[in-house]
Amino acid sequence: MRTHAQAVVIGGGVVGCSILYHLTKLGWTDVVLLERSELTSGSTWHAAANIHGLHDVTNISRLQHYTMTLYKELEAETGQSCGVFQPGSLYLAQTEAREHQLRLQEAKARRYAMNFHEVSRDEAERLHPLVDFDGIRCIMYEPDGGNVDPSGVTNAYAVGARQRGAEIHRFTPVTGTEAQPDGTWIVRTEKGDISTPWVINAAGLWAREVAAMAGVTLPLLPTEHQYFVTETIPEIAAMDRRLPSVADRDGEYYLRQEGKGLLVGAYEKDVRFWAEDGTPQGFGHELFPDDLERIEANMMRAIDRVPVVGAAGIKRVINGPMIWSPDASALFGPVPELTGYFCCSGIIPGFSQNGGLGKLAAEW
Repeated sequence: MRTHAQAVVIGGGVVGCSILYHLTKLGWTDVVLLERSELTSGSTWHAAANIHGLHDVTNISRLQHYTMTLYKELEAETGQSCGVFQPGSLYLAQTEAREHQLRLQEAKARRYAMNFHEVSRDEAERLHPLVDFDGIRCIMYEPDGGNVDPSGVTNAYAVGARQRGAEIHRFTPVTGTEAQPDGTWIVRTEKGDISTPWVINAAGLWAREVAAMAGVTLPLLPTEHQYFVTETIPEIAAMDRRLPSVADRDGEYYLRQEGKGLLVGAYEKDVRFWAEDGTPQGFGHELFPDDLERIEANMMRAIDRVPVVGAAGIKRVINGPMIWSPDASALFGPVPELTGYFCCSGIIPGFSQNGGLGKLAAEW
């Protein structure tokens, strides 16, 4: 392991690997990533990994648009599949406020030459014949929307970074970060220490613990997040194309095709916090017990909108942790009180934003 590096990235999830990759693309090849366990541990590995380009904040829209267009380039460059599916995404508005939000995003898309536009009910039914569009005021379509493979994307970034000279050390937990009088840092591990002018905290579920080593308190809190995957649905099995995903934020659920069934996830109001006093060090690729009753209202709204969901059996349930900032936006940038310490954590739509955040961090 190197004893000196231009930057040390702490955390081997999709965001940490994206930052490492983008640093090497800008010529910083003397960089190291340290991961406490295996790559993708924590939140990355179990993500639904949906991708979408538009956001209420214009700059985040631009970051997300960059990320969406990066995946196929990353595959071509590294030879590592990212499992990219882009059958498009449908966004539904049941309320006047949601319609106003979607129309603002459509105007923003025109301004920045992004592909996001309104479609008629007839066109929406052609795109997704299993959806009942009764009661929908407005339907927007994003042709490049879809999903990716979380492990494939993370490993593609890792391959690309290694090809340019970066080092990645798995099963190497950081035990300390110590500021030096000259403004540099010593990053301590059981395998040796690294001297660096830049520490980048991309530790995800453990970002709070890593920050505490430097005397920093990050306002982050993990919650449980659930989605389920259905058994094969005959109507989908009979199709010769992939269905677009559906985002119904008034209904507080999302769904997309997974295999020959559907994946249905919820952002419920009855949130369950987890590890409020600190993420367990031994946690990695574990999940929580199923708790579908807590999202039953969301599931029923999804069934009303896509009735075949109600007739399908449930193949598996994923209930895993996500870590949130107070406003659900990334805690991003240099820590003002410290020299050479950078944070990138609390990213909820990680597979829509990781590429843009990695690029922005590298260019900072």
